[in-house]
Amino acid sequence: MSPVWSLGAGLLLLLLWVRHRGLEAVLVHHRWVFVCLFLLPLSILFDVYYQLRAWAVWRLHSAPRQHGQRVRQIQAQVREWKNEGSKRYMCTGRPGWLTVSLRVGKYKKIHKNIMINLMDVLEVDSERQIVRVEPLVTMGQLTAHLNPMGWTIPVVPELDDLTVGGLIMGTGIESSSHIYGLFQHTCVAYELVLADGSLVRCSPTENSDLFYAVPWSCGTLGFLVAAEIKMIPAKKYVKIHYEPVRGLQKICEKFTEESKKKENSFVEGLVYSLEEAVIMTGVLTDEAEQNKINRIGNYYKPWFFKHVEKYLKADRTGIEYIPSRHYYHRHTRSIFWELQDIIPFGNNPVFRYLFGWMVPPKISLLKLTQGEAIRKLYEQHHVVQDMLVPMKSLEKSIQTFHVDLNVYPLWLCPFILPNNPGMVHPKGDEAELYVDIGAYGEPKRKQFEARASMRQMEKFVRSVHGFQMLYADCYMTREEFWDMFDGSLYHKLREQMNCKDAFPEVYDKICKAARH
Repeated sequence: MSPVWSLGAGLLLLLLWVRHRGLEAVLVHHRWVFVCLFLLPLSILFDVYYQLRAWAVWRLHSAPRQHGQRVRQIQAQVREWKNEGSKRYMCTGRPGWLTVSLRVGKYKKIHKNIMINLMDVLEVDSERQIVRVEPLVTMGQLTAHLNPMGWTIPVVPELDDLTVGGLIMGTGIESSSHIYGLFQHTCVAYELVLADGSLVRCSPTENSDLFYAVPWSCGTLGFLVAAEIKMIPAKKYVKIHYEPVRGLQKICEKFTEESKKKENSFVEGLVYSLEEAVIMTGVLTDEAEQNKINRIGNYYKPWFFKHVEKYLKADRTGIEYIPSRHYYHRHTRSIFWELQDIIPFGNNPVFRYLFGWMVPPKISLLKLTQGEAIRKLYEQHHVVQDMLVPMKSLEKSIQTFHVDLNVYPLWLCPFILPNNPGMVHPKGDEAELYVDIGAYGEPKRKQFEARASMRQMEKFVRSVHGFQMLYADCYMTREEFWDMFDGSLYHKLREQMNCKDAFPEVYDKICKAARH
């Protein structure tokens, strides 16, 4: 039988099986079929297109020339909205399914969509050690652009498809944040189109109130059109040390101790149970022991969290040298550990060697094709949350996560939080060491109920003066939300810049209690 006939027969059998089981049942209980046959090939095409586009734009040096024209088009759209009587709120015209957040942004259907086609690296200034970029530039695009030039940015949030705009208007973090802070703390200037159509640049010394109010504002103060980010020299490898730790108290003590050491370029923890974790510390280097180099980003390699777990199961420490860009995007292929719920056999060596080059599927395509049944299933039986709590509350926080959610692994990522103005800052007058606890997966807690359990978790985070990342489902009331976040500067600027008729309040944009 020819390959064409074999493929045809296979597809026919697949369609008959889908018809027999029902499309919705297949999509819910056997989602891997649809993902492997359709979304993985589509994801490859998306990547190839955007990589070729970025390469062509940079080679032709067209981005800086076209940037001003594109910004003027955005300003024209805002002025048109004003001339129409400012009847509706404005928002970016980027479809909700293209964002990495799992939240469904229904406001896009009723607000005035402002098209913002800004996805290029504009300038690399080696003398000032600054890279100027447009808001839709992704982390994968940025590291691919900078690393061959000998540069990187201090904080490279993990997933390839995270955008600069999303990381500024929301937030971003990585295992270098114990030194540099959140992604916003590595930015030195923003350029925004405001509600009156004007273009404004802000920095710590120029329109400083706006500069500090923009992070976490979720696009409710203006449209970001460019950002300037610090650069640091890149090195070839990350020398990473794996150390299994047992006992919750010892885990928290070890993690806190390593997070305070500035000689560690990177600090990260993966907690596999209430009493078991692997603490990883890394140092940037140009030298490596050849027999200890692990190119973890190669498509046939085990998923990183599974690789790390081997050190725990063997109860041994270890040292490896990981190429820097592989390290920066070490959790990308498995979307941390979310992909194991979508493709259960995805880490199988046979699948990795044959099809691993197609992984991961685009999160945006997963969202676009998930359907109402899967969306409701995820909402009620799945958790994707990052809670930022003071390091001194780490042990109590992990215990709370265990009781309320019982989701493992947990991701631990330390960061220094400076006492800057804005929505997020420590309770005291000094910078404070915090930790991001990331919970991604299906809760194993009996009687888990999404709204009640998450409201209980949010209450705990407020009690320790912590913060919830705003990409995730948020169940707080308006009063609870502004108890967690400092809205004084934010509300002052919304009043001064006439934002109240132009953009929804951040609470109304992201909280489930406010959305219809």
